Amino acid sequence: MNILIIGSGGREHALAWKIAASPLVDQLYCAPGNAGIAREAQCVAIDQADHATVVAFCKARAIDFVVVGPEAPLAAGLVDDLESAGIKAFGPTKAAARLEGSKGFTKDLCRAHDIPTAAYERFNAVAPAKAHVRAHGAPIVIKADGLAAGKGVVVAQTVAEAETAIEMILGGGLGDAGAELVIEEFLVGEEASFFVLCDGETALPLATAQDHKRAFDDDRGPNTGGMGAFAPSPLVDAALEGRIMREIVAPVVAGMAREGCPFRGFLYAGLMLTADGPKVIEFNVRLGDPEAQVVLSLVDEPLAPVLAAAAAGRLAQTTIALRREPRVGVVLASRGYPESSESGRAIDGIEAAEAIPGVTVYHAGTAMRDGRLVTAGGRVLTVVGHGIDYAEAVSRAYAGVLQISFDGMQYRRDIGRRAIAR
Repeated sequence: MNILIIGSGGREHALAWKIAASPLVDQLYCAPGNAGIAREAQCVAIDQADHATVVAFCKARAIDFVVVGPEAPLAAGLVDDLESAGIKAFGPTKAAARLEGSKGFTKDLCRAHDIPTAAYERFNAVAPAKAHVRAHGAPIVIKADGLAAGKGVVVAQTVAEAETAIEMILGGGLGDAGAELVIEEFLVGEEASFFVLCDGETALPLATAQDHKRAFDDDRGPNTGGMGAFAPSPLVDAALEGRIMREIVAPVVAGMAREGCPFRGFLYAGLMLTADGPKVIEFNVRLGDPEAQVVLSLVDEPLAPVLAAAAAGRLAQTTIALRREPRVGVVLASRGYPESSESGRAIDGIEAAEAIPGVTVYHAGTAMRDGRLVTAGGRVLTVVGHGIDYAEAVSRAYAGVLQISFDGMQYRRDIGRRAIAR
C-alpha cells in the first residue's frame, strides 16, 4: 500500500513510526510532516486545508489509503472529499466530526441517548448566559461551541470569571468558534482518557491514558495542548473499562449511526471518574497529542491493517494486541509556551537520548535548516520511556530528557508521578 498521513505534530510522528513498521506499506508519505517524520516517511509540502491539492497528490502518487491525524481537516471534510474522489481514508466524515467540532451537538447527543455527562445548557446571547451562571454559581465550566485550538474551555472559579469568559467568547474573541457556547456543571473526580477504534458499528478498546494539561509542575499555570501523558491509566481496570464501553462508547457509536453519520476512526472519550461513575467531559475525533505517543507504542501488531479494517467496516472480525508495560511521555516545549514560542533554536542530544534502552523521541515542532535540527513551534519533542512499571518508565523518560537541550527548553518534572503514587 502507498499511504499518506496528514499532519505535522507529535501525534503524526507516532502514527508514521507505527505505520512504517507494517509490511503492508510500500511507500509512506506525510503532508506536511516534520523533521522527525522525515525519518519514517517522505514529507511533502502540501497545505492540509487545500483539499483539491491533497486529492491531486493522491492520484498522482497512486495513494491507496490516507490517514488524517488532526481535527481541523476532519472537521473541514477532508475525508468526504477524498472518498468522493475514490480514495480510501481513515477518519470521520465532516458530519461525524461534529462530535469534536460542536460541543452543543455532542451534549445534545449525550442527552438524547442517555450517555452520562455534565448537566448543561446552550446559549448564543450574553445576557441569558450570565443569568444562568448567576443562578447556578461557581465553579462552572464555559465552553465555546466550535474548535478553538485548545483555548475554548474556561473552568471558572468565580461568577465574575465566568461572565468574563462569556463576554470574550460570544463577543468574538474566538471568531466563529464562539458563535455559541455551552455552560456545564463542574464535575468532581479524576480525569482519564479512553481511546477506541470505530468502524461505524463496532468499537474496539485501544488503550487508556492520562495527560497533564497545565504548563507547570503540580498542575499550575495556564492550560496547554498537553505537557505529558502516561498509559495505561491505573484508574481504569477491566471492570471500569467494561462499564465505559457499555454506558458511553456503545451508545455514542449507535447514536451516531442513528443520526445518519456513522463514526469511523479514532474516538477519544475524555472522562471524569466521579463518585457516580464515569461521565463524558468531551469527545475528540482523533488521537490526542501527546497521548498518541504513549498509546500507539502499546499496540503490539502492525497498525496499517487495523486502520484499513476500520475504514472498511470490518472491525467485527478484528482484534488488537496490546502491551501492558507502562509508557510515560514528557513534552519539551519552547520558552514562552503556551502564550508564545520561539523557533530556530538548535536542538542537541536526541541520538544520545534514543541510545538509552526503552526511550523513544517523537518530533512535533521541529525542522531542518541549513542541515541543522531546530525548533519550529511551541511543543517541540515528546520523550517517551517504557519499563516494567511506572517508576522505571518515568526514570527512563527523564533520563532521555536530560540528554536533550535547546535554548529556552521547558518541561514539567512531575509527569507520571500520579501513576507511581497509585
